[in-house]
Amino acid sequence: MESTILRIEQFSAFFGATGVLKDIKLSIPDKRITAIMGPSGCGKTTLIRCINRMHELNPDATVSGRMFLDGEDIYATDPIIVRRQIGMVFQKPNPFPTMSIYENVIAGYQLNGIYLSKDEKNKIVTESLRKAALWDEVKESLHRRGTFLSGGQQQRLCIARALAMQPDVLLLDEPTSALDPKATSHIEELLVQLKDTVTIILVTHNMAQAARVSDYTAFLYLGELIEFGPSGRMFTAPKEKRTEEYLTGKFG
Repeated sequence: MESTILRIEQFSAFFGATGVLKDIKLSIPDKRITAIMGPSGCGKTTLIRCINRMHELNPDATVSGRMFLDGEDIYATDPIIVRRQIGMVFQKPNPFPTMSIYENVIAGYQLNGIYLSKDEKNKIVTESLRKAALWDEVKESLHRRGTFLSGGQQQRLCIARALAMQPDVLLLDEPTSALDPKATSHIEELLVQLKDTVTIILVTHNMAQAARVSDYTAFLYLGELIEFGPSGRMFTAPKEKRTEEYLTGKFG
């Protein structure tokens, strides 16, 4: 039996009076890749923004229900601590434009006011870039701006920046949708390697990608969780009619 790292119970999310997520119940397995799939506007991004408490940065946003990370109530924990434990990588690569590659990797520590010695900084930068499969490509240019890198390299730099904080969970919101096929393939290979050390939740509209890299898949439709299970079964023998219709292109 897989161990659960993240438990979501009867969770709903709203923007003003509009419900975006309805009564989500989901257990995310530890050290696995879980893909969250569904048509545009079904609540995928809102769900992961709720997991690391970014949803509430919108003044109209409210939630009900509970989420637990390793048994700790996420919504009873300081959101700054939650965001250290649960890292996030966005759709469009967003290295901090005024910072070097080196500074980008340790930016989380500086933003949180955490002091590091020079040796600690060097170690974190090296290890994080290695984990993100970027070290060999940038080790000679650590003090150049991150924005000089290609799109795929910038996205791996953003992954390194998230990994530098040693999160328990890494959220990725369509991380390859702005990348070419070769860069996409690099990121997919990287995610499969990373799941040995971190739990990954991947929002994707790309069914082939979900089938290639994920261990489990959740299908969301109009804010509801329609089906969740091992990806192999979901893609070959879905239990729910709406899942099957989505996978065969009848809507979405």
